[in-house]
Amino acid sequence: MAHTHFPAHPPLPAAKILACGAMTNSDFFDRRLVATGDGSHSLYLPACNEHYHSSHGALRESQHIFIGCGYDEMAVNAGGRLRILEVGFGTGLNALLTWERCDQGSSAVEYVAIEAFPVTVELASQLNYASCLASPAAQEIFAAMHQCSWGIWGHLGENFSLLKLQTRIEDFEPVDPYDLVYFDAFSPPVQPELWTRIIFDKLYRCMRPGAVLVTYCAKGEVKRNLKASGFLLESLPGPLGKREITRARKP
Repeated sequence: MAHTHFPAHPPLPAAKILACGAMTNSDFFDRRLVATGDGSHSLYLPACNEHYHSSHGALRESQHIFIGCGYDEMAVNAGGRLRILEVGFGTGLNALLTWERCDQGSSAVEYVAIEAFPVTVELASQLNYASCLASPAAQEIFAAMHQCSWGIWGHLGENFSLLKLQTRIEDFEPVDPYDLVYFDAFSPPVQPELWTRIIFDKLYRCMRPGAVLVTYCAKGEVKRNLKASGFLLESLPGPLGKREITRARKP
């Protein structure tokens, strides 16, 4: 969720950018629908000139980072069940793409998604992700993802279960260990408190040995915090418009 700026929006004054880390809750709910380079939609936050996805393609970016470098990496040896934690449910794009891949495979997925500022069902209905996929059931599944109740497991097909939690990662209390973490929070300039060693320590503790965390962010400070928490890091080639991304593995 959130990183690359769109050229269509002029840069904000320096004072406004510096204030992004202290955004109010209402700032996160002022969202505008925009199109990205591959034709798929994203959302734009005017309060700090932040977008949920890359300007080069929301769908392309999520497929590359979270599916290609995350799900596909872990599903091979999932043993029939894969437990995923997403930090930043956002538009639901990562969940939809994971459902699609799960529907094509043999492993059952238990998907827990944390989101402090949920997208409304009305706004989600305007996103065109399902129409970009080949599966005829994608539209129904995507709508169900946004319509299902928070805090209650929903079963979307035979092998995919979703639990959405409206909470902050700081307040999240994990129960069972996870195999894979999608860390798709807003960027460090917007929410620096989410990219600290405290948060990565918490995630490390709730991941099983061999589990991986994938994120679009490759900033030096973020990598240092991940390493300090005990993760083994890999710098992987990024999607179009991004040189590299980060995959962190728990030994």
